[in-house]
Amino acid sequence: MSDDERVRDFQRRLYQKAKQEVTFRFYSLYDKIYLPHVLREAYSRCRKKNGAPGVDGKSFAEIEAEGVDEFLKRIGQELKEQTYKPGMVKRTYIPKANGKMRPLGIPMIKDRVVQMACKMVIEPIFEADFEDVSYGFRPKKSAEDAIKKIKENLKEGLEDIFDADLSAYFDTIPHKELMILVGKRISDMRVLHLIKMWLKAPVWEDGKISGGKKNKLGTPQGGVISPLLANIYLHLLDKAVKRIGGYFQRNGVRIVRYADDFVLMARKTAEESLDYLYKMLARMRLALNIEKSRILNASKEPFDFLGFTFRYDKDLYGRETKYLNIFPSKKSEKKVREKIDVYLKGNGHKPPETIAKELNEITRGWMQYFHIPGTSYPQKAKRDLRYYLTRKLYRYYQRKSQRKCKLYKRGAFEKLKKKYGLIDPSEYLSPQRLACECFT
Repeated sequence: MSDDERVRDFQRRLYQKAKQEVTFRFYSLYDKIYLPHVLREAYSRCRKKNGAPGVDGKSFAEIEAEGVDEFLKRIGQELKEQTYKPGMVKRTYIPKANGKMRPLGIPMIKDRVVQMACKMVIEPIFEADFEDVSYGFRPKKSAEDAIKKIKENLKEGLEDIFDADLSAYFDTIPHKELMILVGKRISDMRVLHLIKMWLKAPVWEDGKISGGKKNKLGTPQGGVISPLLANIYLHLLDKAVKRIGGYFQRNGVRIVRYADDFVLMARKTAEESLDYLYKMLARMRLALNIEKSRILNASKEPFDFLGFTFRYDKDLYGRETKYLNIFPSKKSEKKVREKIDVYLKGNGHKPPETIAKELNEITRGWMQYFHIPGTSYPQKAKRDLRYYLTRKLYRYYQRKSQRKCKLYKRGAFEKLKKKYGLIDPSEYLSPQRLACECFT
């Protein structure tokens, strides 16, 4: 068996045990984390993501030059002897759609590998408990599933929407309450100690160190294990909404959640349900982002979720109809254009074949995300993206530094499309939709 198969077989057995015995606390897991095949698979999964180096500056290429086997052997020895200590987390920022900056914590590769190994061991246990209304950062769950569920709920008449967003969720998760929830399923103190060390890891930013043992809130957004911990904590909300006989269930409220973004859906949103939501979040020491959270009726007002806009449209004759349109939001379109703009501004001397290849990586990923079966993908959005690419490429090759290129004063977009395989967004079909057309 391959390392991946051995890990999955072990995960399957853990999941079955956790599913059969809902109150069972797992007491012997730590020694599984440093098994050679688990560490090898953990490194392989981290390598595929090819993230940036942490505070120590060590990259995957450097580790591989020195020898991966020796690197993993040292990690395994530290874990076995319980001398492992996580390093500092490098704080960096990425721009958000609203112009603000999102903080990311980048652990060292060594810590990412240990976190991945731990995650692979404990995730099946909590997966057995999680509700089917949560779709973010879970195996075999995706944004596509969340979009389909919202569409299904709307078709059933659940058009009263509370569109919610938690304020700085990853930075405000209380450690004490989180560890209580983790401890309900895991009694192995060595595993719990590992998680505590990651939560308390100091943060390095602009030459200064913050956080550390005194830190009582947050889990670094960017850490390998952080999404799992975030889901464990918000599982309380999922359970409350689905609880039979509870406030939400009595008022016919359903939830669709993707990480810290969620919508409550009902035929008629009751104030009682929202009051209970506010009180519950306050007890969890969490707060809603008032700017992004709102109540609306989907049949009268569009709303955005996970980059999509949900909107009921009139028919060709202007009559009111229940035709639901699901398409990329304006923010999503703006985001991909900004990526194209930044790329072309920062790459002034690359050959045309490289430009085509790297632009395809930007546009293909974006379009594949929005090609969800059962949703609309208006030709207008494709045409708009094509027009933007055409205009930007024309300006790109009008630069003084590019005027020696054969694409200067020619149709750069058409040339790159014909000769170098640049994707034309207006003609693009996702692999799934292409397969459907081939067999119909």
